[in-house]
Amino acid sequence: MLTGGCYCGGVRYEVTGKPVISGQCHCRPCQYFSGGGPNHFMLVEPETFRYVAGTPATYRRPGLDSAVTREFCPSCGTHLTTHRPGLRQIVLKAGTLDEPSAYGKPAMAILCAEMAPFHMIPEGVKAFDGLPERR
Repeated sequence: MLTGGCYCGGVRYEVTGKPVISGQCHCRPCQYFSGGGPNHFMLVEPETFRYVAGTPATYRRPGLDSAVTREFCPSCGTHLTTHRPGLRQIVLKAGTLDEPSAYGKPAMAILCAEMAPFHMIPEGVKAFDGLPERR
């Protein structure tokens, strides 16, 4: 089981299943939310994820047909998850894990066409300019 939450401890979650995949996102919106670096994430099945304390606030950028919904702590602002239209899995932010080592190494790097010049992709990690095709 994976557990985690926000910086202030007001919102907590648990994941009872294994992550589907881990990765890095280099898109410009993720750079804003991460403070400049890539967003390190894990995809988890929705039926394995639940909040066990607190209720996150949500944000969806208005005016965009395909805008994602981001969940974050309403007190400290820690970004916890993203829900992407057309993607069944929940995008869980690796930095919110109680044991960050559970993230391991990213299996892929996505949206690398938007990558900042100071971002690094670990050797051997498959990089995609956009999003990989779904299987």
